[in-house]
Amino acid sequence: MYNDKVLGHFENPRNVGVIENADGIGEVGSPVCGDMMYFYIKVENDKLVDVKFKTFGCAAAIAVSSMASEMAIGMSLDEAMKITSSDVAKELGGLPERKLHCSNLGADALHKAIENYRGKNTKD
Repeated sequence: MYNDKVLGHFENPRNVGVIENADGIGEVGSPVCGDMMYFYIKVENDKLVDVKFKTFGCAAAIAVSSMASEMAIGMSLDEAMKITSSDVAKELGGLPERKLHCSNLGADALHKAIENYRGKNTKD
């Protein structure tokens, strides 16, 4: 059902945890599958220097969170905002059709964390 790359990110997820005093926090959930994702970001000079996540859900949701966090670290905020759900699924080598909605959650949680950061750091 899942390819080796997805299973690798599920069995050994990267960047799991919480960033204390995170610069931005994003939370998303899906009533369809019951998955919940929380993304935490640390920003320096408009770049993501750290991204952590906590995900409660299926193997695909955990793998997607792991991959999205790995993809985003080192990117500028604008670059990270361009990460799409299909980008995440492609990096994972694909997901089963019925699990594609999970890839939306990973990108959405990352984007919400960036939006949260920007909302707190806008200059009037």
